[in-house]
Amino acid sequence: MKGLVRVLAAADVPAAMRIKESAGWNQTEADWLNLLRLAPETCFGLECDGRLVATATAVCYGSALAWIGMVLTDPEYRRMGFARTLMEHTLAALDARGVEWIRLDATEMGSPLYRKLEFEEESAIERWLRPAGHFPGAGRACALGSLPAQLDRAAFGADRSELLAVLSALGFAVVADVGYAMSRPGSLAAYFGPCVSRNEGAAAELLVWCLQRHARDPVYWDLLPSNTEAVRLARGFGFAPVRRLVRMARRGVAGAPPLAHDDSLVFGVAGFEYG
Repeated sequence: MKGLVRVLAAADVPAAMRIKESAGWNQTEADWLNLLRLAPETCFGLECDGRLVATATAVCYGSALAWIGMVLTDPEYRRMGFARTLMEHTLAALDARGVEWIRLDATEMGSPLYRKLEFEEESAIERWLRPAGHFPGAGRACALGSLPAQLDRAAFGADRSELLAVLSALGFAVVADVGYAMSRPGSLAAYFGPCVSRNEGAAAELLVWCLQRHARDPVYWDLLPSNTEAVRLARGFGFAPVRRLVRMARRGVAGAPPLAHDDSLVFGVAGFEYG
């Protein structure tokens, strides 16, 4: 069975949400719209039987890096090769743009396909959850100020200022010259991240800000277990791991130099769809 691959539009969000909900993921309609805003030419869907049945998105951070996410297929249309079709289409679009590196966070279901497409494992990434419940903690108020763009680039390895500008509208806080964090609503739980910090103390202040903001909500936090300070904070604040993925990378341009990034500064990622 063949499908038609095309660029996604805002009118596709309800159908994309239906596919997302079948997978039990946390994104909202606003998240889908933000993806379309950030990547209007590289968010793709596959139509079959007159309806949207699969998706894949790729947010480009200049020519240095693209992040693939939202690789989803309606359960009724799995094992038909649609995910591979969309991935190959997405990679071709990124190759045409000359993107040097392509990364993603792979589920256990998706990782075999990505290996076939020449992605290689980089590191583990985990989702941690703090259940709903009143958060009585108090902390020093975090300032609202300018985001430390240079610090974020050192941590992430590419310029994601456009992404941060979009996400900051949903809530952010800064510890001056040390770090920043954001939080946003989700369909299942509030989300803490991204969080970039020079030290554990500032990250703790930013986490308290988030938990006070979502005092009675469950909260997801996606972190790199290699950052032992982030793991220690998560356990100390009542989070526990609920899901494990693998971060993978593929060189898009032959001879492209390794992407310089500092995971020790990354206390929380922006999301599996953003990196």
